[in-house]
Amino acid sequence: MAALAPLPPLPPQFKSIQHHLRTAQEHDKRDPVVAYYCRLYAMQTGMKIDSKTPDCRKFLSKLMDQLEALKKQLCDNEAITQEIVGSAHLENYALKMFLYADNEDRAGRFHKNMIKSFYTASLLIDVITVFGELTDENVKHRKYARWKATYIHNCLKNGETPQAGPVGIEEDNDVEENEDAGATSLPTQPPQPSSSTYDPSSMPSGSFSGIQIPPGAHAPANTPAEVPHSTGVASNTIQPTPQTIPAIDPELFSTVSHGDIRLTPEDFARAQKYCKYAGSALQYEDVSTAVQNLQKALKLLTTGRE
Repeated sequence: MAALAPLPPLPPQFKSIQHHLRTAQEHDKRDPVVAYYCRLYAMQTGMKIDSKTPDCRKFLSKLMDQLEALKKQLCDNEAITQEIVGSAHLENYALKMFLYADNEDRAGRFHKNMIKSFYTASLLIDVITVFGELTDENVKHRKYARWKATYIHNCLKNGETPQAGPVGIEEDNDVEENEDAGATSLPTQPPQPSSSTYDPSSMPSGSFSGIQIPPGAHAPANTPAEVPHSTGVASNTIQPTPQTIPAIDPELFSTVSHGDIRLTPEDFARAQKYCKYAGSALQYEDVSTAVQNLQKALKLLTTGRE
């Protein structure tokens, strides 16, 4: 991807979007789609904060130039041209990053990369709002991830051992003001397979602090903090993890849509969303999630029920 023109200094008024812009820069090569939507979120938020002050107007103008340049470079990418694909891509990416950090946390492996993953996941859930209101689950994920990043960061900073796994959220802990939490740079190379590389089969199936992990939302073999691109070059650093493919409901093979079944526009939209989620899951070689979403779409279209 061609280099983007640099932005002018960030006006103080835009302090709240500085980490979203940093995340965009970190993903310019790693995942341009994520980088694009991070900038779009920053643009929309900045417009709401201050679009009249000269410094702010200049900054937003340059940011708009970056967005237009990115859109031209990604003009053939469905995640840019179709919102429903972009939403699925971003949500899957954020959730996998969240699950990686949560798995490391539950295993008691506290390190800068997992703090970064928690915090970045929370920022990406912010970005999902460019597509509309967040689901209750995403609101809870964001709150927990942001708090966990700050909690673990502060514990390590003070020489204390964090409590692994779910703990009560301290409401008075102002995560937004803690700029150090999660702000540590990620490694330039993907983490090597080791005890700290997560495995879909080891993901917890329960809930934490009332936050339910969606069924089938399992992490792929690749570490989301550094999702590798398909370059056509064989790599032995990350090996695919064997996956258990869910059983197919036999009734789906014999189900035929009856004439008395009337699907609403909302039904078609949900079915389309399930199909897009399946396609996004396959990008991460997550067969289980893809199959489950396709089953949901097929059942909805043939029975009118989920």
